[in-house]
Amino acid sequence: MTTKKEAAEAVLAAKTRLGLTWAELAEALDAPLAWTTAALLGQHPMTEDQADRAGEILELSADEVAALRAQPTRGALDSPVPTDPTIYRFYEVLQVYGPTIKELIHEKFGDGIMSAINFRLGVERVPDPAGDRVVVTLDGKFLPYQW
Repeated sequence: MTTKKEAAEAVLAAKTRLGLTWAELAEALDAPLAWTTAALLGQHPMTEDQADRAGEILELSADEVAALRAQPTRGALDSPVPTDPTIYRFYEVLQVYGPTIKELIHEKFGDGIMSAINFRLGVERVPDPAGDRVVVTLDGKFLPYQW
């Protein structure tokens, strides 16, 4: 059986070979862009219809399509400290601003956390005279601790 990691590699290869964008794939699957990208990279299970449609578009094997439907083991980093520069910057941001984010969440909401399950992610490019800006929105439901 094909693993989710192997299926993700097949997706990336097919996406490149076919000249597709993540936005085009999300539109074809009628699903949010960030969710579609994460699902095709192995971080979410797809419905049978979504996996079949992705398989048709990306010319995937039946085993690769089955892997898209499988329940994932979430978390995509192979090491505790990421080495890819783009991913490392998020690690760095959390090292520097994580305690600040935590303090501000607690001050504004109380004792609790931001959900990564009931969650939306946005990535936008914003023009700026000093160089385009990357705007990443992490939009998670507040979950109060219950004692």
